[in-house]
Amino acid sequence: MMVTATQMPVVNVAIRGEVRHNESMAKHVSWRAGGTAKTFFKPADLEDLRAFLPTIALSEKILMLGLGSNLLVRDGGYHGTVILTTPMLGGMVLDASDKHIVVAGAGAASPHVAKFAARNHLAGAEWLAGVPGTIGGALAMNAGCYGTETWEQVVDCQTLDRRGVIHTRTAADFEIGYRHVETRVAERDEFFVSARFRFEAGDADTAQARIKELLAKRMASQPLDKPNAGSTFRNPPGDHAARLIESCGLKGYTIGGAQVSLKHANFIVNLGGASAKDIESLINHMRDTVREKTGVELIQEVRIVGELA
Repeated sequence: MMVTATQMPVVNVAIRGEVRHNESMAKHVSWRAGGTAKTFFKPADLEDLRAFLPTIALSEKILMLGLGSNLLVRDGGYHGTVILTTPMLGGMVLDASDKHIVVAGAGAASPHVAKFAARNHLAGAEWLAGVPGTIGGALAMNAGCYGTETWEQVVDCQTLDRRGVIHTRTAADFEIGYRHVETRVAERDEFFVSARFRFEAGDADTAQARIKELLAKRMASQPLDKPNAGSTFRNPPGDHAARLIESCGLKGYTIGGAQVSLKHANFIVNLGGASAKDIESLINHMRDTVREKTGVELIQEVRIVGELA
């Protein structure tokens, strides 16, 4: 999965993965809403992805998709290429030279990485059980919960550029902040392939018990019974977005099929049949209302891509 040296592009290799056109993105995002992707590619493996990327015109946008848990595709669709990283990049192994390091593919679900680490007698990965997306998404936004953030535990990562070349990067190659990661390298179109995480030696039973505790806490506090995309806004310094939204009387506020969750005010749920426009309109209404009533400008955490219908 990991390659220590930069690899040259793959040349003249037949594409083995599945290419689809006008693929409904509502099937691939956790909100279960939104438009279509002009091109949708499901690679057979990493080498297949390396061969495919150089075939995409440099003018065309590329979107790497994991579990779609932090994403909204507008009703007008995404006029570019969407590449599915799961399950093709979903593997996890212990580093051959250091058993405290877990190597996880960008398509691996974060909770699966937490459980893998626990089974291998490692501690410190339990918080990943509370992250609903993939490792690729966690790397891209510095996901965090329960007091830990992704890049605090990253040793290094691998990225893939549009030429199909693999690079090894460290935190020094990125500007990393709260729910924010920006590359510092000249090649801006690089996509996360995998990462190495360092954890501490621990007790498997203790780690697994902590994971169960965190999952129970998540079940109790979040509306997991309805399609949602996790937290809509980042928490502002010294406060919580959910508290601000609730203080403005927005719990239960509904536009079309989209509703501010009655269980957690920083979540928007799809009550059934919500359009991407319904959800985006509700996001804007929440932001505007909180700004007008409290003076706080909420910063959006979910990513919105594509064209308006």
